[in-house]
Amino acid sequence: MAGGEKGAKIGRMRKELELSGVTREVPDGAGGAAPVTAPGRIAQPRPQSVWKWVGTAASIAIVVISLFVLVHTLAKVDIVDLRNAIRATSFEQIVLACFFTAISYLALTGYDAIALRHLHLKVPYRTTALGSFTSYAISFTVGFYIVTAGAVRYWIYSREGLSAGKVASLTVIAGLTFWLGISVAIAAGLVIEAGPLAEIDTLPAAVNMAIGIAVLVAIVAYLVWVARGRRRARLQGFYLELPRPGLTLSQMILGVIDVCAAAAALYALLPPGHGLAFVTFAATYGFACLLAMASHAPGGIGVLEATMLKVVSAPSPALLASLLLFRAIYYLVPFVLALALLGASESVRRWRSLVEAMATGGDD
Repeated sequence: MAGGEKGAKIGRMRKELELSGVTREVPDGAGGAAPVTAPGRIAQPRPQSVWKWVGTAASIAIVVISLFVLVHTLAKVDIVDLRNAIRATSFEQIVLACFFTAISYLALTGYDAIALRHLHLKVPYRTTALGSFTSYAISFTVGFYIVTAGAVRYWIYSREGLSAGKVASLTVIAGLTFWLGISVAIAAGLVIEAGPLAEIDTLPAAVNMAIGIAVLVAIVAYLVWVARGRRRARLQGFYLELPRPGLTLSQMILGVIDVCAAAAALYALLPPGHGLAFVTFAATYGFACLLAMASHAPGGIGVLEATMLKVVSAPSPALLASLLLFRAIYYLVPFVLALALLGASESVRRWRSLVEAMATGGDD
């Protein structure tokens, strides 16, 4: 490649990273000058830290323990009892679960909308909704959120002119929305329902409340921090500008709505007599989601079920029936719908391209 062409390509890459909000601080080695901000560049690979191995071991441990709990429970369940428990679920419960599932996925489209606004990108909501819904529905089932969600988003948003760098930034900001929301939901639950949760996590109620207050204080501190000026987060050698306070508050609200709606979808399917208040259950569900994510199991399958089996006081067949129905409603149905929407979207795009090509050929 000629020097001029190579330089132009590097310039385009740097400009793309600047527009996507991704930068990297590079210190001036001569003269001890203050660090300057340069376009993002791939950092040199670093040796794997001990924490990465600890994380891997923890993930394996979570999966093994979850499988043990599931196998131990399933060994006591008769398939006939399970089938009868599924049939005993009322139509109203199914409708409620579907309704809250729709609310959850609607909130998820707001994740992308907030990220696009933060990145100063204008994309029609129909495209935003398609990109968000399909990326989450597929990544929830397949797993590996960053890879699968990023790939699906790029497939959709690249048609609107978004580069890979912009889609990567969008995916990270959307992920931040989830973490803010689930942190607020769990912390609020620990404060409001410290006593009931103490019966679940076996910690003193005062400790639960202290943890919840500490997390809420940390979230408020984060809000104050981003309000005091432009802030950036370091990710794999890159720096990404964080949303300002107004958008951060919107992230928290949407995140809480999403987590609570997903929890409500499962809560609606639970058998009667479980004795859990919704706030207690929502906090427990949020913690189960964190364990599922830490396990890296596709869709957290097995981990979520094992956690609920240990927490919810209900007959095993009835509780397993609720969990299976939740898997179908919240994961399987949206996954199939997402694949259908992606196929339909691609078919429409190709059909329009064909029509335009035929029209152009006719004009010639």
